[in-house]
Amino acid sequence: MVIIGGITRLTDSGLSISNYKLITGTIPPIGETEWQEAFELYQQYPEFQKLHSHFTIEDFKDIYFWEWLHRVIGRLIGLVFFIPFMYFIFTKQLTKKTIKKCIVLMILGGFQGFLGWYMVKSGLVDMPDVSHFRLAAHLTTAFLTFAATLWVALDLIFPEKKIVDKKFRNLVIVGYLVLIFQIIYGAFVAGLKAGLLHNHWPFMNEGKFMHETVYILDPFYKNLIENPSGIQFIHRTFAYIVVAFILVIWYQAKRMTLTNYQNKAVNSLFILVLVQFLLGVLTIIYQVPLWLGVAHQVGAFFLLTAMTFTLHRFSK
Repeated sequence: MVIIGGITRLTDSGLSISNYKLITGTIPPIGETEWQEAFELYQQYPEFQKLHSHFTIEDFKDIYFWEWLHRVIGRLIGLVFFIPFMYFIFTKQLTKKTIKKCIVLMILGGFQGFLGWYMVKSGLVDMPDVSHFRLAAHLTTAFLTFAATLWVALDLIFPEKKIVDKKFRNLVIVGYLVLIFQIIYGAFVAGLKAGLLHNHWPFMNEGKFMHETVYILDPFYKNLIENPSGIQFIHRTFAYIVVAFILVIWYQAKRMTLTNYQNKAVNSLFILVLVQFLLGVLTIIYQVPLWLGVAHQVGAFFLLTAMTFTLHRFSK
């Protein structure tokens, strides 16, 4: 789902389906008449009128496919969760505590679907782009829904309680929040296509650590949330903080007596944050080719997975 979502975003396919039909929308257009009707509906909205007026129906089919696939997988995730959940309830295989956790997960999944449509709607009014705030909400909620699902699974895999080093656990919690902040800004970069600017490293360009376009908006706070250059500067600079924080976590953990899983957790964090940093640099330098953009998004997903596993192993 993360891979298909990334492809949908990077191929500008997200606004190709401008309505939402939960059941009938599962089946794509069949035959030339239905395809023509879908294409005519697309032509009524800003993306076609302002960006893709040159599109033929064959071009439209290409972008339609990715958005359709993204939505179908979303429905499939719902079924994969709901049907076994009902089975385990009826066969009384779940404790009340686990049932409550699963209900929260189900609500998160439903909310994520709503956010997806809420995001699409923002690109159907005046501008042919979705709101980068809504895109960030959609992506971040997707990641956190997965993290919560993984946490519930880990509670079942590791039911035993143990003594917790609260000081180190709190360090990991702060690291977790730092990573979430970076993921949100990564979504801002994606939503504003800020990765297509300042395609140099380690400097933004012309040997400048901070390009003058980073702070051109007035009032200043708009540079932090609306200026593509400012947002890219925050994302690329904050990456150093994420790496530093995870290196501190890894270093502090290595000075402790670790279980096998704790050792694997911090080692995976160490490796993944370096890989993710490298992917981010390459994505900027090569101006966001499709495969690198998707790889960078998937890298963030695995890094959050490793951070969730680390936090669980040092707090439960």
